Amino acid sequence: MALDGITVSNIVRELNEKIAGSHIARIGQPEPDEIMLTLKSRAGQMRLLMSASASLPLIYLTDKNKMSPMTAPNFCMLLRKHIGSGKIIRVRQPSLERVIYIEIEHYDELGDLRRKNLILELMGKYSNLIFCDENGMILDSIKHISMQISSVREVLPGREYFIPQTQDKYDPLRTDREEFCEKVFSRPLPLSKALYSTYTGLSPVIAEELCFRASIESDQSAREIPEGAQLHLYRIFDELMNDVKEGRFSPCIIYEKLPGSASAGDPESFDEAGAVPREFASVPLRMYADLPCRSFSSISELLETYYAEKNAATRIRQKSADLRHVVSTILEREAKKLDLQQRQMKDTEKKDKYRIYGELLHTYGYSVQPGEKSVTVQNYYDENKELKIPLDPQKSASENAQKYFDRYNKLKRTSEALTDLIGQTRAAVDQLESIRTFLDQAQSEADLAQIRQELVQSDYIRAKGKDSLKQGKGSGRKGASRTAPSKPYHYRTADGYDIYVGKNNLQNDELTFKFANANDWWFHAKKIPGSHVVVRLRGESDMPDSVFEAAASLAAYYSKNRASDKVEVDYVRRREVKKPNGSKPGFVVYYTNYSMLARPSLNGLEEIND
Repeated sequence: MALDGITVSNIVRELNEKIAGSHIARIGQPEPDEIMLTLKSRAGQMRLLMSASASLPLIYLTDKNKMSPMTAPNFCMLLRKHIGSGKIIRVRQPSLERVIYIEIEHYDELGDLRRKNLILELMGKYSNLIFCDENGMILDSIKHISMQISSVREVLPGREYFIPQTQDKYDPLRTDREEFCEKVFSRPLPLSKALYSTYTGLSPVIAEELCFRASIESDQSAREIPEGAQLHLYRIFDELMNDVKEGRFSPCIIYEKLPGSASAGDPESFDEAGAVPREFASVPLRMYADLPCRSFSSISELLETYYAEKNAATRIRQKSADLRHVVSTILEREAKKLDLQQRQMKDTEKKDKYRIYGELLHTYGYSVQPGEKSVTVQNYYDENKELKIPLDPQKSASENAQKYFDRYNKLKRTSEALTDLIGQTRAAVDQLESIRTFLDQAQSEADLAQIRQELVQSDYIRAKGKDSLKQGKGSGRKGASRTAPSKPYHYRTADGYDIYVGKNNLQNDELTFKFANANDWWFHAKKIPGSHVVVRLRGESDMPDSVFEAAASLAAYYSKNRASDKVEVDYVRRREVKKPNGSKPGFVVYYTNYSMLARPSLNGLEEIND
C-alpha cells in the first residue's frame, strides 16, 4: 500500500510534535533520490529520512544512520548552503494532499532571517523533493522535470512551485452531506472507486474500509445506493474525517500468513518466515479483523518497519540486475549443457552390449556363415539365453567382433570423459543455483560485491577496474557511496549462544574452515543451496536442544526453500565437514551427520550488528 493522504496527515502531526523547533545539524544524501536530516533539540538527536523514490516514496523519523557519498551531490550541497544550521518552524499538509511542507528558518549571508520550504511530494513515480524560497520559487529539486518530460508542470530552478491539479477532486476535510451525496452517488462507478476518485487523499484501501464499515458492497454501482444507505455512508465518512482532524490515529500493519505456515491464523504471531505485511494504515482496518494486526505508537516506527526490508530489497534488486542477468544466462547455458551431457551419457549405457557382442562372436564365430546378416548364439553372460547379434554381411565374424569392440572402446572413452564433464557441469549448476539464492537474500552492496567477486574468481565474468560493486570501494566515479565489507549474519539465542550465518559461498568457506572451531556445530539445508550456519560453543561439550532448533531454523531460513513450511537440515560437528581439493566455493562433503526438520524462522533470535 502506498502512502495516502490520511497517513500523510498522521506523519505531519507526529513531525510537528517531535521536530518543530529543532535545529538541522547535518544534511546527507545517501541515495540519489533520498535526503537525511540529522536534527537536534532539547529532547535529543533525531534523523528524518525523506525519499522521493519512484517505487517507494516515504518519510519517517529514525535513529538509524545511513552512509552518504564522500562527495555530496549538488542538491545536498545546496541544502547545506541554505539551511545547514536552520531551524524547523513547522510541518504542514495542504488539505489531504500527499504533499508535506517543512518550513525552515535560517540566516542568510547578510545575517537576515529568511524562510525556506522543503517540499516532499509522495506521489508514486511522480514523487519529488523540492526546495523553494519564501515566495514559492523553486531553488532546486532532487529530480528535474522539464516540459519534455511533463506537460503539466516544470520542476526546474526559477520556476514557480504549485501542486498540479491533474484530477477534479475535492477536499474531504471540507465537504458536507449535500456535496458528498451529490458528487459520490452521481458517478457511474463502483462505490469504492467513486469514493477515492472524488476525494483527494483517499486510497482504494480506505474506500473499501468505508464501505465495509457502512455494510455496503464496495463493487455496487454508486448510482444504485439507496438514500438511507447514502446517509449512513456519509456519517461513517464524516466520523473518519473528524478522527483525522482531531489527530486520532491508530497506526497498524495487517499481516497475512503464508500458506502452510505453522502460525497461520494466529493473530498474535509475527514470525518473519510465516507472515508478510499485507496493508498498513493510520486508522483501524476493520475489514481485516480476521487477520493478525500489529499496532504501533508511532507512524514513523510503522513506516520504518514496513518499508525498511521492502526498500532495501527493492534497491538491492535494482543494483543486482546485471548480476542476475549474468547468473541466469550462464545457469541456463550450463543447465542445457548438463542435459545434453546426460543424454550423451545415456547413449553410452549400451557400450556393454557391444562388448558382449564382440566376445560372443569370438566364441561362436566358427558358426557364422559368410554373408549372414545376423547370428543367434547362447549368451553365457545371461543364463545361456539366446541372443541375436546383427552382422555386417560384407565382413567376417572376427571383423564384426572387432567392429563391436571398437564401438565399445569408443563409448567407454566417451563415458569416462563425460563422467568428469558432468561432474564439472553439475558443480557449476549447483554453484550458480546457490549464487542465485544468495542474490535473492542480499541486503547490501557489500553482499553483492562478494558475490561478484566469486563470479570473477570462477571466470564467469571479467574483473573491472572501476566496479561499482567492488567490496570496500565505490564505483570509481566522483561521489560514490562508501561500502563497508560484508560480514556473516550474527545472531544470539536467549541462552547466549552465538550463531553465525554465511551470506554467500565465499563467506561460507571462510566461516566453516577459518572461523569455526573443530567442535562447533555446523548446519546446512539438506541437498539444496543455502548458507553454512555455525554455532560457537563456549567451552562445553554440547548445547541445549533449543539452540539446535534455532540454528536449524536459521539454516532453513537462509536456504533456497525459505518459503516452505518445513525444510530438512543436516547438522554435524565442524570437524566432520571436509572441502575436496579443487571444489567450487561453498562446496563441502560430510559422511556422518544428523538431520532434523525445521521451520524457516528468525523467532527468538537477537541479531547482533558487529
